[in-house]
Amino acid sequence: MVFLVIFVPMNDFEPYLQAGQLTDSDHPAIIAYAHQHTVGILDPTEKIIALYYAIRDGFRYNPYQILLEPDALKASYLLTKTEGYCIEKSNLLAACARVLGVPSRLGFGNVTNHLATSKLEVTLGTNLLVFHGYAELYLNDKWVKATPVFNKELCQLLEVAPLEFDGKTDAVFQESDKSGKPFMEYSHHYGTYSDVPFDQFKAELIRHYPHLFDNGKLINKAFAVDL
Repeated sequence: MVFLVIFVPMNDFEPYLQAGQLTDSDHPAIIAYAHQHTVGILDPTEKIIALYYAIRDGFRYNPYQILLEPDALKASYLLTKTEGYCIEKSNLLAACARVLGVPSRLGFGNVTNHLATSKLEVTLGTNLLVFHGYAELYLNDKWVKATPVFNKELCQLLEVAPLEFDGKTDAVFQESDKSGKPFMEYSHHYGTYSDVPFDQFKAELIRHYPHLFDNGKLINKAFAVDL
């Protein structure tokens, strides 16, 4: 029997270990946060798991207060708030992972939300959530998806089991609620990135939700929607 061992050159991981413009893992606040939530933990995977839960439940999920400016999408900016949306929370996890020497990248896709509220659908004009963000971490010689987005309290409100993460298997949006009704499903994947692709994110929002923009600027009041 012949075993084929494939080595991944470390150079391939460099973009996923270095600080980005928006995935600013070199920011003092990010460094402090990453270490604060992993005190006493030695195993790298367990450190990432601890950070996943700290971010999932430490910041209330709120996609309706979007400040569409590059600086507002920096991972460090989320640390100045108590709530954030999918890209912000996933970007913070990715940045913290790099502080700990764990390669990370960001993935984006469009998600169909079968449980969207009537207010949300009226506002967006669809139940399609565009450019949903999640993190990918390189743990135990493979990339693992992690989505630290819906906090526990919100999941209870929506009657959906909180999304757990074990560091071994992908943790993406729940496909159904506790009763088995469809909840979330991916309809399109954009790929993975070493940093938040701000220009592409903005362009996709404009393309899918043109009524929410005025001369390329987001009409923030359009997102004043209750979950």
